[in-house]
Amino acid sequence: MPDEKKKKQEQPGRGLYDWAQALVCSVLAAVVLFAFGARVVGVSGGSMRETLQNGDLLLVVNRAFCGEFERGDVVIAAKAEFESGEPIVKRVVAVEGETIDIDFDSGVVCVDGQALEEPYIREATFLSEGTEFPFTVPEGCVFLMGDNRNGSRDSRSPELGAVDERCLIGRAVFLLLPGTTEDLGMREWNRIGKL
Repeated sequence: MPDEKKKKQEQPGRGLYDWAQALVCSVLAAVVLFAFGARVVGVSGGSMRETLQNGDLLLVVNRAFCGEFERGDVVIAAKAEFESGEPIVKRVVAVEGETIDIDFDSGVVCVDGQALEEPYIREATFLSEGTEFPFTVPEGCVFLMGDNRNGSRDSRSPELGAVDERCLIGRAVFLLLPGTTEDLGMREWNRIGKL
């Protein structure tokens, strides 16, 4: 038996074959993972500042594996009638059945009568964009807003409105590569990690 093992190890090209087989298996596993389970999405624009910067790369778990979407989730959505169908990155502020109201004088966002604690926003919400409030989120939909509230086109715009969950590509779970920050003009490597 030891002679057979020794012969296998001595066969010319055996190490190269094993290496190539491992490489092919790894590539196939990555393709399957990114085709069905997750994907990498780039952030375009400043609508999620300060949480996310233009050029950030996010790991996104596909909708089928996300479970229920919850308030506070950072999601990627694509709606044909909005931004030419290009994917957008926003935060879920309210889910189906919840009523959202915004006091544009004080900038406070309320869901079901409770003011939201939003430590992630850049500034208070003063821009209305045309949706009438209070607004009850329809069944199977979510209400999305950018963290840079006065520099974001989101569900406050009747053009986007409440977003059907079927238009959600998935939930962002990890910042893979930081983009260049607008304020510093450089990448902040310490931002890599869980959102």
